[in-house]
Amino acid sequence: MNTMKWLLRREFWEHKGGFVWAPLIAALIMVVLVGGVLGYGVASGKMGGDSISIQVDGEEVHNTSLAKALTAEKRAEVANVAANNYIAVGAPIFVVLPVVAFFYCLAALYDDRRDRSILFWKSLPISDTDTVLSKLVTVLVVAPLITIGMATAAALAIWFLGALGASQLGISLFGPVLTNVNFYLAPLYLVAMLPVYILWALPTAGWLLLVSSWAKSKVFLWAVGVPLMAAVLLKWLDYLLGMTGGVTINADWIINNVLEAILLGLVPGTWFMEAGSALPQPGANGVPLLPMLTYSWSTLAKPELWAGVVAGVAMIAGAIRLRRWRDEG
Repeated sequence: MNTMKWLLRREFWEHKGGFVWAPLIAALIMVVLVGGVLGYGVASGKMGGDSISIQVDGEEVHNTSLAKALTAEKRAEVANVAANNYIAVGAPIFVVLPVVAFFYCLAALYDDRRDRSILFWKSLPISDTDTVLSKLVTVLVVAPLITIGMATAAALAIWFLGALGASQLGISLFGPVLTNVNFYLAPLYLVAMLPVYILWALPTAGWLLLVSSWAKSKVFLWAVGVPLMAAVLLKWLDYLLGMTGGVTINADWIINNVLEAILLGLVPGTWFMEAGSALPQPGANGVPLLPMLTYSWSTLAKPELWAGVVAGVAMIAGAIRLRRWRDEG
């Protein structure tokens, strides 16, 4: 356990730029841009001035202020939406996670061989299993938790600026939002989705670590080029079989369920892509997070998820075995 702790610390400090600074910079840019827009709108009187034209319950209201136009019921709805969905403002930060995680996995085992530092690490009483698993935990647990923290902080900052701007217009959101329990549960819902994310991301992480432990060069081309070439060949074979009137191999199903799993698994929320009508729809209080969490956990009943988990574990085991003997630069 102590060895794993120090290995995780090593990974964190060596890759702090990607795991910490990248989402932090994205969060700061979002807060500054949104704060600037809100500040300019309030200062210039272009947001909620005394001569706006809006619709309230389908009726046009001219030359009034936003504070006067919003009824008590509408204010309560706005507060509920803010409390339930303020965390969604931080969604752009989650775009950083799959990019950082993808290239981290590609370099995780390859860089040690390229700069020959693997000889130093092999001289220490650290097993290859511990080394590979520390990188897996870093990319599937540590990095998402950091991203969730950054996204939550950015969303809170933007919400605070928005509530402050609304108060300048005579609309108080602090009391109704801060007394809403969902305001505090929203970040916990994201953390509760983390085990689901780990399982869906395991095939991609396993594939990238396997390539990182095997490829002598051009790691990105091997990791991305092989699946894409396989997709092209499968489509071509499917086309030829269809022309001869034979039974096709259903290339589209293979591409959607296999190739996408090993390339897109690190993207948060991929399990929502095929949800369709099962996905909770927005209501008066915005998008309900608890039903989304429930749906996320319900995907554990899908056989393709566990098939991907088995494949991911097998590829991670292959990466561990390859690291035991592949130490060339």
